[in-house]
Amino acid sequence: MSKIGRGTWIDKLTNEIIEREIQLKRSTKKINVESGLGASGIPHIGSLGDAVRAYGVKMALEDRGYNSELIAYSDDMDGLRKIPEGFPETLKDELGKPVSSIDDPFGCHSSYGEHMSSLLLDGLDKLNIKYTFKSATKIYQEGILNEQISTILKNSEIIGKKIAEITGQTKFEKLLPYYPVCENCKKIYVTVPTEFDQENNILEYVCKDVEIGGNLIKGCNHSGTTNLSEGKGKLGWKVEFAARWAALDIRFEAYGKDIEDSVKINDWISGNVLDHEHPFHVRYEMFLDKSGKKISKSIGNVLTPQKWLEYGTPDSLLLLMFKRISGARALSVEDIPTYMDEVDVVEDIYFNKVMSENKDKTIRMKGLYEYVNHLNPPEKEEIHLPYRLLVELAEIAPEDNSVEYISKKLVEYQYVKEIDDNILQRIRLGINWARDFKSDEIGAVEVSDSHKKPLTEIITLLENNSDPEVIQSEIFEIAKANNLKPRILFQLLYQILLGSNKGPKLGKYIVDANKTKITKKIKAAIE
Repeated sequence: MSKIGRGTWIDKLTNEIIEREIQLKRSTKKINVESGLGASGIPHIGSLGDAVRAYGVKMALEDRGYNSELIAYSDDMDGLRKIPEGFPETLKDELGKPVSSIDDPFGCHSSYGEHMSSLLLDGLDKLNIKYTFKSATKIYQEGILNEQISTILKNSEIIGKKIAEITGQTKFEKLLPYYPVCENCKKIYVTVPTEFDQENNILEYVCKDVEIGGNLIKGCNHSGTTNLSEGKGKLGWKVEFAARWAALDIRFEAYGKDIEDSVKINDWISGNVLDHEHPFHVRYEMFLDKSGKKISKSIGNVLTPQKWLEYGTPDSLLLLMFKRISGARALSVEDIPTYMDEVDVVEDIYFNKVMSENKDKTIRMKGLYEYVNHLNPPEKEEIHLPYRLLVELAEIAPEDNSVEYISKKLVEYQYVKEIDDNILQRIRLGINWARDFKSDEIGAVEVSDSHKKPLTEIITLLENNSDPEVIQSEIFEIAKANNLKPRILFQLLYQILLGSNKGPKLGKYIVDANKTKITKKIKAAIE
């Protein structure tokens, strides 16, 4: 075992957090980590990644003997800026209102905000992630941030200057960084604070038109007052992170590079105004779609945790999140088969079925496998089934009994002896993929020039033979005639046909899967 625990970025990061806490001479009795949940739009893989990685740090802290809690903080006091793709147009009348005060348009939760938060929490639950949920609305209502809000508003002048210095945004040099909810029209962000009675913590405001996210949100011109103790408003983002870090004693929070300036300001406020050393941070890159655009709820290219889990296991999604934290990654639903098969590769390394000359990489992969399994890895390996094999079988299976057909074929190919729950789960995921996509959409294999001749001979073989035993034995002969080890040629065929280094008995599989289709795939690989 290396000096950084299991050798992963999670261990290195956790070491740095612990060392910093010791240097700051803070109590390490409990080291809280936080992830912010957006509640105004559909949660996507990027939103989930923030929480999953924080959970990885929580696990590592606990493994080192520290008490830790993952706080999943939902910003459900946020005002609705625009209608998400696919949501009813009736929400137009709700623009500008805090999402926790808007009725759920789907009627299954008490509010729009709760509906959105529940989607992400459902993803965390499906991944068996332990967290403590905090609603911003309740946090404000219960007065948990009152002390921090009062201190921030009393120091708003120096905070406004710091915001201008860091971002060039000058509006907070004149405006208080707090938005009351208008008692008349019930909207937020349209209210402009005019006076602050520091002694009684009473704020006067006027409700005016404001442009948010390219939409004009109409104010009602109401003039009113609010007592900060009532919790009928919220701090602006430029200061709110700092308030909750101090109130909830947060020691670690990652952030995306799109809010880097806000984090810098909040770090300064946390240490210089609220007397709470800001949390340890790590900046992560955003997930991109295949066109290079950031995955975003507002432009409708969302890949949700629920969508991933239609085709992949929780392990495959955790592998995506824990594999690394730095660097942008292009991601789409078409990557799921790759991650499904990669879980098997990492498991082989963990159980010493595959040996690597690189010791550090072996340690890191074993550590990664342990985190994917919540630091409680199984005692023995599961049976590995190439994802493409399951999809290919699903494509030729009768619709009315696909599970039974695929199960029978796996036994017939001597791939498995019996069908267990793990295999059934994988079969169903492969069927889901075959329903919505095609096996051709799973990866492609590059073929070297030296392998093109034997592959061409195999095409001729398939065009002239339909006997599985003849096909099986002739592939051996073709390998020998071309000075190739049969194992190498079979492995290449498995990679082309199934995206794996191994598979079922080829002769039988080729006949079952349709020779014409198999021939087409081999030709495509050669070309």
